[in-house]
Amino acid sequence: MKNILVGTIVAALIFFIWQFLSWSLLNIHGAENTYTPNQDKIINFLEQNLEEGAYFMPTMAPGASPEEKAEMMQSVIGKPWATVVYHDAYEDTMGMNMFRGFVANLLVAFLLCWILVRMKDLSLVSGLVTSLFIGFIGYTVITYIHSIWFETHTLGYLLDTIAQFSLVGLWLGWWLSRGKV
Repeated sequence: MKNILVGTIVAALIFFIWQFLSWSLLNIHGAENTYTPNQDKIINFLEQNLEEGAYFMPTMAPGASPEEKAEMMQSVIGKPWATVVYHDAYEDTMGMNMFRGFVANLLVAFLLCWILVRMKDLSLVSGLVTSLFIGFIGYTVITYIHSIWFETHTLGYLLDTIAQFSLVGLWLGWWLSRGKV
């Protein structure tokens, strides 16, 4: 049990440190935070016209008939569209966000440890490969599928998947295969 506990904590730290580097020093996700000199005008317009929430525009009003939906789908082809997540007020919640992120990393690291210790012939290589496969499953069915529909940038997330699940897989493959858990 001590091996699982140590493996979980170190793996969670590896995830956490990579995520910090990815979003800050390495700026892997820069394409998701593009600056526009019109940001003040846009925010003022959104403030006057939206309530807090997530929006896909254009979309149908609730209760629209199938005919109205078909007509609207044809009328928007070739025209601009947007997804907007609007919040009424910016809050400095960095501390709580980091705490929640680390707790999520602990959970993922523990689940990965739980899977790996059940492998008959766990090794550095099998820990790496299994970890990468799990990372790619998550990336593909969530991030990549989302990007297909909403045309978002996913290269940063792919790089994150490869880097953090490789590092964690190498660590756990080595650590957990050293002896009986």
